[in-house]
Amino acid sequence: MNLKFYFLLLIASAGLAQTKPLETSVDTTKNKIGAQFTLTLKAKVNASSKVLFPNAKNFGSLEVIESYPVDTVKENSRYELIKKYGLTQFDSGKYVIPRIPVLIDRIPVFSDSIAVEVSNVKVDTLKQKMYDIKPIIQVRKPMGDWWKYLLGLLGLIGLGFLAYFLWKKYRKEPEKAIVYNSPIEKATSLLQLLEKKELLQKGEVKEYYSELTDITRDYIEEAIEVPAKESTTSELIVALRAASAKKKMKLSKETLEGLEKVLKQADLVKFAKSKPLDFEIEEDRRKIENTISVLDKSIPVVIDETSKKWELLQQEIKLKKEKRNKKLAIGGIVLGSIVLLLGFIVATKGVDYVKNGFVGHSTKELLNGQWIRSDYGNPSVTIETPEVLKRLDAKKTAPKDAMALIKDMQMFGYGSLIERFNIVVSTIQFKKETDADLTQALNGTIQTLESQGCQNILAKQEEFNTEKGIKGVKGYGTLTFEKQKMYYEILLFSQSGGLQQIMVMHREGDENAQKISERMLNSVELQITN
Repeated sequence: MNLKFYFLLLIASAGLAQTKPLETSVDTTKNKIGAQFTLTLKAKVNASSKVLFPNAKNFGSLEVIESYPVDTVKENSRYELIKKYGLTQFDSGKYVIPRIPVLIDRIPVFSDSIAVEVSNVKVDTLKQKMYDIKPIIQVRKPMGDWWKYLLGLLGLIGLGFLAYFLWKKYRKEPEKAIVYNSPIEKATSLLQLLEKKELLQKGEVKEYYSELTDITRDYIEEAIEVPAKESTTSELIVALRAASAKKKMKLSKETLEGLEKVLKQADLVKFAKSKPLDFEIEEDRRKIENTISVLDKSIPVVIDETSKKWELLQQEIKLKKEKRNKKLAIGGIVLGSIVLLLGFIVATKGVDYVKNGFVGHSTKELLNGQWIRSDYGNPSVTIETPEVLKRLDAKKTAPKDAMALIKDMQMFGYGSLIERFNIVVSTIQFKKETDADLTQALNGTIQTLESQGCQNILAKQEEFNTEKGIKGVKGYGTLTFEKQKMYYEILLFSQSGGLQQIMVMHREGDENAQKISERMLNSVELQITN
């Protein structure tokens, strides 16, 4: 916190700072609900003086709806600075505009407190229809929001399993890569598989010839190293004759002519929509089988690069398949582990820990942990907390003029605003005994929160008594810090020569944090000073 500003406000609230002339006035002391009170502060200062008027959302129980610009009037060598505020209240009753600190040359000067009254708007009941009082309706006790988070988590897990089931059911199974020991084994297996498809029985003659010639061309390209797939029928026969001579293959003229005849017949079927007879199709099939067999037997039996390439190709296919299966297995394990880990974290640390991004404090863990009851500061504050509060070195940042008035000053804390959970216990013992203005000290704390980046601060105030009857002031409300809405509670006590404060802040709607705050504030006891 900005401790320097904080302690200036606390000391000034105790009436120890030297004051300068500051006029206070209000346009009316009686108004209706929602109407505006115009508060005017006039400070007469030298030309070289620096004046800072407060920029607050509330003055006591009155809401600041308008903060007007400062007007400046010159009077000889001095200046009169005029600051106006528009105040309102939406509940009827009697209120007090508290003493407001104005910093003149960094020294707080306080305005006068003014009593105002807010009255209801009179309603003519004779002109309005009256209705009977409605009967009492039994309301069920709210369950809280924990079941929503649990239902959402179960829903996400269910959607995950459903998505996996649908993906597994409807995904296209990748064609299993069959490893063949040789090109002739591959060609023979594919020819057998072609017959099992029963394309001829279905009348798909074109598809039958396409697959028949593709098997033949693949075999020629892989076994004899002729670019058969990209060649026309004529180009393939010429290349095959050249390869036969080069490799010294014993191929008869009838074998090549028979192959050429089948390939041309296939071209007519595929491109000219020719429809051969059944016995012609059977004859073409037989010629292809014989041709592939003759070609394979005519290849010289030597250990060459072809067999090595074939073996490497099959090994590469097998390795890719193993890698793909391994990745799928690892992905499944990782996904399952993440789901289980999230479930474990939610069960042990609570949903708020997950919503905070796995950082900060788990209020569920703090609430259910082992609590500690300790004394802090002087005059001491006895309080029960979920963790031991650590001492904060406040003296390094306190102004020297403030330190001259302080006999002892101590501060203890846990967490921070950034972590969305904060506990602060502070005590000040002055050199001169005084009765501090607790309302003004509360306003000073709220202004300190504003200086730390808190916005939209809604403040309420009420009396507070400890179990032993020590009276104090309780301030509470909501604020926004870095777009996160938070709830705060502040207890202030003034005993002879001292000022004690306990503050708890947490995310709004965090039920565990609210229970922590209630348990802590109900456990507060103070050292009774004489």
